[in-house]
Amino acid sequence: MKCAILTLLASLAAAGSAQNINIGWPAAGSSVAPGTNITVQVNRPNSLTPSQEIALVVSIVGCNDRQGGCNDLSEHLGTTLYAGGFDPQYPTQWSPLDEPQQNFSVAVPQTLAAGPAVLSVVHFSLVGAGSYPLFEIKNTTLNVV
Repeated sequence: MKCAILTLLASLAAAGSAQNINIGWPAAGSSVAPGTNITVQVNRPNSLTPSQEIALVVSIVGCNDRQGGCNDLSEHLGTTLYAGGFDPQYPTQWSPLDEPQQNFSVAVPQTLAAGPAVLSVVHFSLVGAGSYPLFEIKNTTLNVV
């Protein structure tokens, strides 16, 4: 019985990790200017495990250098740039290295101060035949100029 439970937990963990997203663009360390539009590319690698995409949130928050870095992003994501559906598709000019992705054009807030900032992507989906919830946050650090 213990072996069956361990096998089930391992398979759920593997299925969940196969559904993870990553931020394809902008690259970590990219410079952005307040008031401009940027493209955020969110990739979701293929998986044999069925999943249903529920929602995606893209947000940005400036880091406070006086406090020694960025706030705890699990408690405060900053300004929401996009909140809505997520429907990743292969690009039209597909290559074998591509994975399903979706691009979002978002405006960098005018009020964002110069210096480091964290762009966050929050992803929520239902995974597997039993539809267990998958919730994750991916971050990349940008330079506001």
